[in-house]
Amino acid sequence: MRRRQFIKLLSAAAVTWPLAARAQEAATPMIGVLSSTPLVGRAHLVTAFQQGLRETGYLEGRNVAIEYRWTEENQYDRLPDLAADLVRRHVAVIATLDTTSAIEAKAATTTIPIVFTSGGDPVKLGLVASLNRPGGNVTGVTFLIATLAAKQLGLLHELLPNATRIAVLVDPKFPLTESFVADVRAAASAIGKQIEFLYASTGGDINTVFASIARKPADALLVGPAPVFNSRRAQVVTGATYHKVPAIYSLRENTEAGGLMSYGLSLTNAYRQAGIYTARILKGEKPTDLPVMQSTKFELLINLNTAKIFGLSFPPGLLAIADEVIE
Repeated sequence: MRRRQFIKLLSAAAVTWPLAARAQEAATPMIGVLSSTPLVGRAHLVTAFQQGLRETGYLEGRNVAIEYRWTEENQYDRLPDLAADLVRRHVAVIATLDTTSAIEAKAATTTIPIVFTSGGDPVKLGLVASLNRPGGNVTGVTFLIATLAAKQLGLLHELLPNATRIAVLVDPKFPLTESFVADVRAAASAIGKQIEFLYASTGGDINTVFASIARKPADALLVGPAPVFNSRRAQVVTGATYHKVPAIYSLRENTEAGGLMSYGLSLTNAYRQAGIYTARILKGEKPTDLPVMQSTKFELLINLNTAKIFGLSFPPGLLAIADEVIE
């Protein structure tokens, strides 16, 4: 091949390769993932979401790209800008990792499909018109974690029938707190328990709460649902253990981290289902045709190692119905 011909071919390739690369990039769908708290404490949930994508044929970095956006602790006011950024990037789907980010994503776009995971009632929250017929551009998975207050309080009562003062830890900035508080009040009244609500939205607030418990001890602690308590589970569990206040949580991760017991739904299964829904939308299905999935896998976990620290013995009836006992 002559030198002049070679230069012409090389020049043509130099033009063709970038065009091919851009075409491949344009053909790769992009998912926007939005979270109201740092992803450090949610790595296992992100992994479950990615697993759902893989099961439906999508692997991050191979045939799908993911843009992650999250706020630092207690910076909910940044969510609208983060959601708007994903809209400007023309992502194919926005997947939200919690209720707060789902609300902001819906406010940011009426055209880009949104797949949410939420512990609240998505109809009452205004995310969808109904569970069976979501309508609009939003669907997802609900695990109704905020409706379990009565069951959790009942489990505390079964473990500690003589407990009179029960502290309830909640985040006043979390959208589901209001309904959770109402459920706790009703449940406490039904069994004649005295409750006191303690409020925390940051790590500093959590320290303040346990300092107040040190001054005015509680017989038991019910930890309400909120992203900050999930991302700071080690701090909450350590505080409860140090101050010897038996606590029940909504997530198994807290019990695995040393908490006394938990009752709630399997979050990893819910986030995996959200990944599957996201993949189905990438393949052409519409959110309005995908009913909101209700995660129904309840789990009661008991940590006997922590019970020994508290000097507690679980009633045989509680141990018998536990899904998992950590020894």
